[in-house]
Amino acid sequence: MGPVHPPKTATFDVPARLNVDTKGHVREVDEYRETPFGLYMSRAMVARPTAHWMQTWLLPDLGLAVTDWWWNPGHERDQDFYLDVCDVVRDGHRWLLTDHYLDIVVRTGLDSTVIDVDEFVGAVACGVLDPGAAETAMHRTHRAVDGLAAHGHDLDAWLGSLGVVLTWRERPGPGWRGVS
Repeated sequence: MGPVHPPKTATFDVPARLNVDTKGHVREVDEYRETPFGLYMSRAMVARPTAHWMQTWLLPDLGLAVTDWWWNPGHERDQDFYLDVCDVVRDGHRWLLTDHYLDIVVRTGLDSTVIDVDEFVGAVACGVLDPGAAETAMHRTHRAVDGLAAHGHDLDAWLGSLGVVLTWRERPGPGWRGVS
């Protein structure tokens, strides 16, 4: 494990159609969509050789950000969805995300794997993640993994059982790079 970093944050500015990512880069957003249960964002990946597009749903009541990455050829990953365990707070027309280190990789119908546990433990040990936030993150992680397992590791089935229906941008054909 390397040096422990403070919790990463991201800002989703709906009226400005901007996303300040966890590295502090300001990115233009192609689409935002607000629903009673969360916020959808779709945007191009800039200066990332492994992926060219991402779609993310912020789900504040579950403490999750669900991302569908569009990998570049040769960089595909054996995953269907990537879940960040986090706090999501709505501040007017802006949504603020604070990452709590734990992530869940979902392979639909196969498994759901919790990753980055070493970062989580390091953050708690060093005091950059306080015990209350750490406990909340653990409860959210267990709830998600239990729910996914109970629904055959099917994200849509689990979320649907909670009244949450995610809709995604349809993936274009080969060679597409985000040009509308």
